[in-house]
Amino acid sequence: MGTEKNHADYTCFETTSKESTLREVIDSYDALSSELRNWVANLANASSLLWHAYHQHGIPVNWAGFYVLDPKVREQLILGPFQGKVACQTIKFGKGVCGTAADSQKPQLVPDVEAFPSHIACDGETKSEIVIPILVDGHTVGVLDIDCLKSEGFDMQDVTMLEELAQHLSSSNDW
Repeated sequence: MGTEKNHADYTCFETTSKESTLREVIDSYDALSSELRNWVANLANASSLLWHAYHQHGIPVNWAGFYVLDPKVREQLILGPFQGKVACQTIKFGKGVCGTAADSQKPQLVPDVEAFPSHIACDGETKSEIVIPILVDGHTVGVLDIDCLKSEGFDMQDVTMLEELAQHLSSSNDW
């Protein structure tokens, strides 16, 4: 019998710090995506990994998932794989936190969503949000979006680790 993990075992994190758990998320994502370049399947697993990682650390994440470039409408994101409540289906570039990240190609760390200009409230209970753009050849192909039920739910450590994950997402999928 080998030491290979069952797929569900990847959501059982063995680390104690948030940084080491996010490192484990990246490593687990790499293992899960190593033989399949389908973005739907890979982003679905990444959503689950992130959901479970944050909940393990008592961070009340209420949404973890992705918006991807809409192939039919220029400069618009469309809902991708996620964990959480039903979400907004489309977001224009430059609108809300996700659209701002997609347009600027820069991470958005928002400690208080009510203070963010043009915030789109898909879930009125969300208090803070982090959005990381996913770039391929200098073009936005999607965003990683995580919402939290408490203010200041994320910090620069999250930005750093999630930017690294976004690089892995960018290179491991056929967009």
